[in-house]
Amino acid sequence: MQHLNYDNLKVQDATIIQNSLRDSILLQPRNFPLSIIAGADISFNKFSTTVYAGIILLSFPDLLPIGYSLIKKEVLFPYVPGYLAFREVPPLMDAWENLPQKPDLLVVDGHGIAHPRRMGIASHFGVSADTPTIGCAKTLLCGQYEEPASTTGSSSPLIYKNEVVGAVLRTKNAVKPVFVSPGHKIDVPDSVDIIKQCIGRYRIPEPTRLAHNMVNQFRLGEIPEGYTALTR
Repeated sequence: MQHLNYDNLKVQDATIIQNSLRDSILLQPRNFPLSIIAGADISFNKFSTTVYAGIILLSFPDLLPIGYSLIKKEVLFPYVPGYLAFREVPPLMDAWENLPQKPDLLVVDGHGIAHPRRMGIASHFGVSADTPTIGCAKTLLCGQYEEPASTTGSSSPLIYKNEVVGAVLRTKNAVKPVFVSPGHKIDVPDSVDIIKQCIGRYRIPEPTRLAHNMVNQFRLGEIPEGYTALTR
C-alpha cells in the first residue's frame, strides 16, 4: 500500500492528478459480497495542519461495530474547496493500512464522482486503495436535482453536465437529504441501495455517523490512536 504525501503539491498539479486518477475509476454494478462495511471521516480545524482520521468497521447488514483505526497526522496541503482529498486521503490511507482486515466497501463522508472533476474524496481514496467506495455527503458540491419526496428512502437523480453522477436521498421524513455518489467499483443504483440499508435513527447513515463521532472523540483525547478491536 502506498504512503501518499501531498504536502508540497501545488493546486495546479493537484488538478493534473485528479484528471489522471479519474481515468482509473470503475463504475459498475456491485460484483462482490458485502459482509463488512466501513465508514471513514476526518476531523480538523480548517486552519490547522493537524488532521484526525478514522475508519470504523461494521458488520453488514446489522451494522454492529467490529473495530476502528485512528490516525493523527500533520498535513500541509491547504484547505481548498474541491481539493479536500489532498488533505484527507493521506491520513485515511494510514488508518486503512492499520486495519487487520479490510472491509468489502468503504463509505466516505464526502463525494465520489459528484465532483467538478469527477474526483471527490471517495473516488480518490477508492482508486488509490483499489477498493470499492461510496461517497455520502451532507452538502451539495455540484449538480442539479429535483427535491425528493419527503418520506424516508425517497431519492432523485443528481445530474451534472447531463450525466447522472449520484442521487439525493431522504434519510428521515421531512429532513434535509444526503448526497450519494459512487466512488469506485460500484455504480449509482447500488450505491443508493446500500446507503438505504445503512439508514438508522439519524439523518446521517450509520457508517459515516459512527466514524464522525469516533474521530471527534479521538480529537478530544477520549480514545487512543491505532487499531482497537471491539467485542461483540
